[in-house]
Amino acid sequence: MKTYTKQKLTFEQFLEQCPESGLYELVDGEIVEVRTTRNHDDVANFLLFGFNDEIRRQNLNYVVNNTAVFKTITANGIEQGRKPDVSVIDKDKWRSNRFAYAALEEPIQLAVEVTSTNWEDDYIDKLDEYQRLGITEYWIVDYLLG
Repeated sequence: MKTYTKQKLTFEQFLEQCPESGLYELVDGEIVEVRTTRNHDDVANFLLFGFNDEIRRQNLNYVVNNTAVFKTITANGIEQGRKPDVSVIDKDKWRSNRFAYAALEEPIQLAVEVTSTNWEDDYIDKLDEYQRLGITEYWIVDYLLG
């Protein structure tokens, strides 16, 4: 009997092969679609608009984004591509390559995950990966389903 294993994608391969419509992450070498409920989106958008308003009010050098993907590394050395629900990023870093896709390998100022049914990913896996990347501010916003 032959056993076939699917080759795991690298972060660069993920960027090349990722569909252009929809939101995706690279998880354990595979492209995974990120789907959210309307309640999840409402919470994430509330935070995104609030951060954006405060950044403009204080004239801070940040951008707020909900589509940026970051290269992270697991404890086992596996490359991941994570997309926080809300990202606060240094404006100069974000705009350093205006023609690049929304993917970064450097740490950002803040990553926010709105969690619901995928709480184990957010509380354990993503937190560990974001810390390995050097993201020092990481918020998990939990809400009740229903």
